[in-house]
Amino acid sequence: MANENPEVVVAPVVENGGADSSSKGKEEQLESELSKKLEITEDANNENEEDVAAEEEEGSKGETSTKKKKKKKSKSKKKPQQTDPPTIPVVKLFPSGEFPEGEIQQYKGDNLWRSTSEEKRELERLEKPIYNSVRQAAEVHRQTLEDTVRKLISENGLKASIAFPTGCSLNWVAAHWTPNSGDKTALQYDDVMKLDFGTHIDGHIVDCAFTVALDPLLAASREATYTDVRLCDIGAAIQEVMKSYEVEINGKVFPVKSIRNLNGHSIGPYQIHAGKSVPIVKGGEQTKMDEGKGCVREDLECSHYMKNFDVGHVPLRLPRAKQLLATINNNFSTLAFCRRYLDRIGETKYLMALKYLCDAGIVQPYPSLCDVKGSYVSQYEHTILLRPTCKEVVSKGDDY
Repeated sequence: MANENPEVVVAPVVENGGADSSSKGKEEQLESELSKKLEITEDANNENEEDVAAEEEEGSKGETSTKKKKKKKSKSKKKPQQTDPPTIPVVKLFPSGEFPEGEIQQYKGDNLWRSTSEEKRELERLEKPIYNSVRQAAEVHRQTLEDTVRKLISENGLKASIAFPTGCSLNWVAAHWTPNSGDKTALQYDDVMKLDFGTHIDGHIVDCAFTVALDPLLAASREATYTDVRLCDIGAAIQEVMKSYEVEINGKVFPVKSIRNLNGHSIGPYQIHAGKSVPIVKGGEQTKMDEGKGCVREDLECSHYMKNFDVGHVPLRLPRAKQLLATINNNFSTLAFCRRYLDRIGETKYLMALKYLCDAGIVQPYPSLCDVKGSYVSQYEHTILLRPTCKEVVSKGDDY
């Protein structure tokens, strides 16, 4: 009994133990193979995740690099913009050195011949540097007045500067008035003010004027400025446009008249009045100056002066006059100037010497031109470049 029990007890255990070990071995092999497969798949997944992460990093780097490149490109394409009020010289606004054209107008009647003529085109190509200088002066003219002109035009002695004193003529004063030092004149609500100023590059002058007032009188003057006819007929045409307007002041209606002895004019290098006149009345200029008849006369204190263009050598005995003439030659040459400009460059106690130069015929004074007191005068003016193939209104801007 004792022997049977151990056999019975032990034998099954031994038999059962042998069968389990073989099945366990197979299971262990399967598990090891599965674990290997799992490790391989996990490694593959890890490798794929690493590849994706690497690709994402490379993509993000590529995006940042493209963004950087785009920023660089945008910086290179960005052009400087003018400030308000203007402070940036126009040469920096147009780094290519090419300045915008003015309004192009065709010659009346012979446009086809001019636009197709190879000779006229060649003339334009030869004169292109002159046109560009005029356009640069015009671009400054469109943006500013007086002190700011010096900044925008990059003032450089006689190469680039203001062409003549800024005219601020009020009411019945038609032209050639600018305040002298110490003048206390203030603009009133009902005043009509003419702003007339010029710029130049290498002596190529741009002259333009406009009027500040809320009055129909301005429309007559502005419309007459744009009248496009032949020179021999322009006076009658301008007069006709002006006479078509009336203005109402304090309940009374008044006709608009052309000023007979104020004309448009040709412009030459360093010469604001180059000899030829553009009349604004029928029959040309009338030399008689009668008050109240639409003519102007010299009046008020003189503020404008200009060295005579054709003056030769004139012996001067007064040393102070010689010194003042040297200052005028170095700073203004034959361009117009005013007493404020002499004050600005440091000249003092010069009135006697200036009168001496005027009496000697070296310097020409230009007193203010006035109509009858109580009247109102408006003025609009443009500079037109007469090119071989067309006309270019270089001073025309967005507002006028």
